[in-house]
This record gives sequence, C-alpha cells and structure tokens, in this order.
Amino acid sequence: MNGIEKIARPFGYLFGLALVVALLGRIGLGVAAATGVLAFDYISASGVAILDVICSILTGSAFVAFLFAAGLALVVSTAGPVLYGALYARGDAPAKASTAFLWGWATALAALACLVILALGILSPVQVGSMSSKLPGTAVIVLGAVAFAAFLGTLLGAASMVLCACIERSRARGGLGRRLLVACAGCGAVVMVLTLGTFSALNGVSVDVAALGGWAVADVVANLAMLFCARALAARAHDAVGAEGASNRAKVASA
Repeated sequence: MNGIEKIARPFGYLFGLALVVALLGRIGLGVAAATGVLAFDYISASGVAILDVICSILTGSAFVAFLFAAGLALVVSTAGPVLYGALYARGDAPAKASTAFLWGWATALAALACLVILALGILSPVQVGSMSSKLPGTAVIVLGAVAFAAFLGTLLGAASMVLCACIERSRARGGLGRRLLVACAGCGAVVMVLTLGTFSALNGVSVDVAALGGWAVADVVANLAMLFCARALAARAHDAVGAEGASNRAKVASA
C-alpha cells in the first residue's frame, strides 16, 4: 500500500461514518415529519410546541451564534470517545465500563460548560435576567447539570467502549474501519430511535413528564446495555488475542 492509499482509506472510512450518521438522521427526520413530531408551525400560530417557543426568542444573528455553540459542544462530545479509543489503542486507557463512563461524564460536563459560556454571551442581559428570575437556585442548577451530564455520560461511555471493542477485535483479524461502520450503523440506529422518542415527548405544547421520564430511562438502559456488551466483546477479543499469542510463542519455542 503506497502513501496515498494509507491516507485515503482512513479518510474513506471517516466519510463513510459521516454518511451513515447522515442517513440515520435523515430517516429519523422523515419519521418525525410523518408522525407530526417535527413541527412546521409558524411562531404566530396557536398551540405551538415548546421548543418553537424557546427558539422564537432568538434573532438571526443569535441563532447563528447558537449554531456555533452547539457545534462546539458536539465536537467536544465526539472528540471524547475518539480520544479514549486512541488512548486504549496505545495502552494508556483500560477497557473498563466504569472508566469509560467516568470520562464520558467528564466530557459531557466540559461540553455543557462550553455551551453555557457561549450562551451567556449570546443572550442579552435582559434575557439572562428574565430567565434567571424563573430558574431555581444556583446549587439546584449545578446539581441538575451534573445529573444531566451523567445521563449523557452513559452515551459517551458506551461510544468509548464500542470503539475499544472494535479496536481489540481488529487486532486479531484486522478490518477496523469495517467494524466501525457496522458498529456505527447498529448502535446509531438504536440511538436514533431513542432520540426520536425522547424528542417527541419533549417537543409538545405541554411536556408530558411521565412520558419524558420513561424515554429518559429507556435511553439510559440502552446506553448501559451497549456499554457492557461492548465491554464483554472487548474482553473476549483481548483474551483471544492473548491465547493466540501464547500459542504462537509455544510453537516457536518447540520448533
């Protein structure tokens, strides 16, 4: 394989992963539009979904600024699992569910902190003051952010562990890029369905707390299931690689 092919193949897998995410997102948006979850109402219409009301306070420039803030939060959230996978590949991070969740939680907190810092600069002092008067105390807000980050941490921890499993399984048989594509499609489909359900419970004229709580529990259960399944696959692949290495060394010693 020449130099160009060594570079082109990883980038091809990167573009493939992006395409898988885009296709899954497009399917989710199609289902949301067909079932009425995705709102197309004008702001002036009556009975507008709650997320439309929240977004109506944004001007065009503020909306663009929020796109930057959200993009930064998503980049941090994506980079966390990728970094964990890279650290695992070079032996600096363990394939442990607890460690993956811990750093997933920390990554989510960092992403939320970046989002809040930028959001406070986007909104006017009047808007910030109006929102602050309707919010609970600082301690409650901080605890809520920590709890929400833990909720997101289960997803980022699962992503980290799936990466570890793909890396470990590829050490014996290769094909890391193909394994990542399959994992992205399979796990991404699960996340897409759960995101659609959670969004449908949230984006209504009034929020159904029971339904939203049920979807949140389902999200956490699914994330933890992916986390521990990936952990088991990584451990099994690691043991298989170790056994194969021991067998090869024994053959060399007896030759």
